[in-house]
Amino acid sequence: MAAEFLSSAKDVRTPGKNNGYSGNPISETITNGFFTVDQKWTVKYCNKAAENILGIQAKDIVGLNLWEKVADILPVEFYNVYHLAFLQNSPVHFEEYWGRMGSWFDVITYHCDDTLSVSFKSSNKPSQPENPERQLRSLNELYRFVTEVTNDCLWEWNLTSKEFFWIDGGHKRVFGYPIVNALVPQSFWESLLHPEDKERILTRLYKIIKEGSTNVWEDEYRFKKVTGDYAHVHDRGHIIYDNDGNASMMIGATQDISARKSAENKLIQERLTRQKEITYAVLTAQEKERENIGRELHDNVNQILGAAKLYIETAKKDEEHREICLERSCEYIVSVIEDIRKIATTLAMPKMIKGLFESIQFLVDDLTLVYPIKFDFQMYAVNEEEINENLQVDIYRIVQEQLNNILKHAKATWVTINLTRAANEITLLISDNGQGCDLLKVKMGMGIINIISRAELYKGKVTTISKPGEGYELKVVLSLMERINTLSLAMNDSVDPD
Repeated sequence: MAAEFLSSAKDVRTPGKNNGYSGNPISETITNGFFTVDQKWTVKYCNKAAENILGIQAKDIVGLNLWEKVADILPVEFYNVYHLAFLQNSPVHFEEYWGRMGSWFDVITYHCDDTLSVSFKSSNKPSQPENPERQLRSLNELYRFVTEVTNDCLWEWNLTSKEFFWIDGGHKRVFGYPIVNALVPQSFWESLLHPEDKERILTRLYKIIKEGSTNVWEDEYRFKKVTGDYAHVHDRGHIIYDNDGNASMMIGATQDISARKSAENKLIQERLTRQKEITYAVLTAQEKERENIGRELHDNVNQILGAAKLYIETAKKDEEHREICLERSCEYIVSVIEDIRKIATTLAMPKMIKGLFESIQFLVDDLTLVYPIKFDFQMYAVNEEEINENLQVDIYRIVQEQLNNILKHAKATWVTINLTRAANEITLLISDNGQGCDLLKVKMGMGIINIISRAELYKGKVTTISKPGEGYELKVVLSLMERINTLSLAMNDSVDPD
C-alpha cells in the first residue's frame, strides 16, 4: 500500500504547484542527529546533524555496516541499547554518557519493519546548524503553513523518504510516545491506525495526492496511544508540491478529539433514550385511551342502550305505559348520543369544522357545563391563519391534556388559558388556583411527558411552576415552524387523561 502510494504521488505532474514553499525537510535543519539501519546494521540514512556530531559524511557511511565504520566513535553502551531496541515494538528513550564527546546524549530509538531509527542530541551542548540563517528561513516558511492547520500534534511528512517528523513533543503529550523533534518511519504511523479505519484513510489520502486537485487533506480516524487504547483524532495536512508538480511533503497537525466524540456519542444516546421515552408515552397514552373508551362504552353507553331497549320492548307489550316507556327510551338514546359526542370530541380534533380558537372555546364551554370551575381563555397578537394545521392540532391537544390533568388532580375553582405571540414564537400559558404540588417530589407523569414531547417537535420549551397550596402554572413556548419529526402523527391520535 505504501509503495503504491509513493508511486501514485510521483504520477502527479502539475507544474507550478509548489505553493511557494521552498524549505528543506525539517530533518535536515534540526540539531538532532538521525540515522536508520536495517537488521544487518547497514546504514540506510544519515542526516546532516548526525554528520556534524559523528564527524563523518553520510556518503561515507550510508550502505555500510554501522559498527564496522564507526566502532571507534560510538560508545560500546550504545551497541547494547541498539540491539535491545530491535526487540521493542514501541519507541525507547534513554540517556547515555558519550566519553569521546564529553557530553550526555538524549537518544530515542524505535524499531519498525526491520528498520531501527535513531534520533540523538547532546543534552548540554547542542550542535549548531551550518547555516543558521538558512534554518530560520526554512522554519519561518514551515510555520507559515502550520498556522493554516491546528497546532496540537505537529508533523512533517516526507513523501519521498517515507518518514514523519514529529514536531515539538505533541505526540508525547497527547499519545504518550517518547518522541520529540525526531523522525519516525511512515510504516510506524500506519501501524498505529485503527485496523477498521486504516484502509479508508490511506485509500482516500492516496487518491487526493494522485489527483493533485487540492492542497489540503483532512480526515478523522482512531489512533493508537502508547497505552494500547485508541484516541479519536482529526488530522489535517497541507500538501507541498515541487516545481514539477510532484507531491513531495505534507505539513500538518493531529488533534485529539476524543472528548468531543465522547460528548457526541453521549448526546446520541440521550436522544435515543429520549426518543424511546416519547414512543413509550405515545403508546401508553394510546393504550390508556383505548381502555377508557372501552370502559365508557361498556359501563355507560352499553348500559344506557340496554335500558332503552328494555323500555322499547316494554312499550310493545304494555299499551297503558307505552308513551312513558317510549319517552324514557328516547331520553336514554339522547343521553347515549351526548356521551358518544363527548368521546368523539376527545378523539377527533374539531378543526374539521372549527378553527383553533373556537375549538378551545368550545372545549372550555363544554367543561363549564359539567364542572364548577370558571375558565378564562384569552388570545393576544395571535393570527390563527398564520398557524399551520399541525401546530394548531398540537396546541389544542396540549390544552386538552392540561385541562384533563387539572380536572383530575388540582381541585381548582378557576383556570386561565392565555395564548400569545411574539416574533416567531407562540406562548401558551395555563394556570390554576388548585392545590399545587412540590415539583421536586412529584414524579413526572405521562401527561406532562406527552406535552413535552409535543413541544419538542417545534423546538419548544416547557416550564412548570408550582408549590403546595399555591396552584400550578404550565408555560409552553413553540416555534412557528413545521414539525421536525413525524412521531406526533401518532400522538395526534392519543390523549393521556392523566
